[in-house]
Amino acid sequence: MANLNAPSGLSPVMYRNGNFWNGQVRIYAVAPSDTNAYAIGDVVKIVAGADTNGISTVTLATAGATVRGVIAGISAAIPMGGVLQGGPVINPNNLATVTRPAAAQSTYWYVSVVDDPDVIFEIQEVYSGTAGTATSTTKNANFVYAAPGTSNLSGTTLDNTTFATTATLNLKIISAAQRVDNVPYTLGQRWWVALNNHDFSGGTVGY
Repeated sequence: MANLNAPSGLSPVMYRNGNFWNGQVRIYAVAPSDTNAYAIGDVVKIVAGADTNGISTVTLATAGATVRGVIAGISAAIPMGGVLQGGPVINPNNLATVTRPAAAQSTYWYVSVVDDPDVIFEIQEVYSGTAGTATSTTKNANFVYAAPGTSNLSGTTLDNTTFATTATLNLKIISAAQRVDNVPYTLGQRWWVALNNHDFSGGTVGY
């Protein structure tokens, strides 16, 4: 059975201690001048500055960059009673909005980010080249960013050309995703990974 080619970026699964992810996130801002497209499952990094409420700003992370976490929700700037006051991460004027467009915006947008360094995520390996093997499970790897597809989820995948022991690589492989619909060591396989070069914990070498 072939693996389904359906990237969705990084999806939180559990903590390193074995407990399931409890849904906890932290709010970060995306500056109006940022021209990147953002989707749930994208990886972000900190940039200098903050919005008028003192919320730190982030931008899309790049391969090898130190990262802050993974987007779990996206919101256009909303008024009192909204995200800044503890309300839902939604756009009340358009509940179908789940991505930020790839262009500068007139105001800040906000993203809820899974920024705990102990969270383990699931990510699809890129559906090309040579699939990772058993020896890849002890390595690190980078991700490849891609804009959201028709699913409106992140198109980011694990770069199977970067498996190595290098400490600066983005992702630390934990194991192949243990699900009946995942075929290990074939194209499009899904991996369970931790963010290796997280702001809150230093990157370590693979084995």
